[in-house]
Amino acid sequence: MRHGSIPGARGRVRPLTLLGDPALHTRCEDVTDFGPQLARLVEDMFATMYAAQGVGLAANQVGEALRVFVYDCPDDEDVRHVGHVVNPRLVEADGLVLRGPEGCLSLPGLEAGTERHDHAVVEGRTMTGERLRVHGTGFFARCLQHECDHLEGTVYADRVSGWRARRLTRQVRRASWHNAP
Repeated sequence: MRHGSIPGARGRVRPLTLLGDPALHTRCEDVTDFGPQLARLVEDMFATMYAAQGVGLAANQVGEALRVFVYDCPDDEDVRHVGHVVNPRLVEADGLVLRGPEGCLSLPGLEAGTERHDHAVVEGRTMTGERLRVHGTGFFARCLQHECDHLEGTVYADRVSGWRARRLTRQVRRASWHNAP
């Protein structure tokens, strides 16, 4: 029997911020208030991530310029990792650098081969202010690096180069959600 509530069960689904919105390229601010508003944000982020069928979501993807992300992501051994990190710092990204398919809820329906380390460690806090340290390998390490990037104002498309970048740019322009300038 599971103890506690399912993350996001009491949250509301928020609209996603899509590529082209300046919020995705702006560094998020540190959280200083660990009160009920933060707890609501985390619940809403889980609800939004699950509704969009994602494995991770950063606060700026739901219009909040705060350093928070949530995740429900497997690693390469199919072990499920569920949690959130407030004021995360990527303290280690090492091991092999692998290029793998990477997508993003802010670029719905698209993905591109993106290079990431296969091991990552993030330190931060819980929504109640407790310190935490999260270790990830494989796909989960990719997720941790991806979400930390979001909070720095970087999307995975910024890490893609060469023909992959050109192809992704064409796909973005053709996407039904893209607002052409």
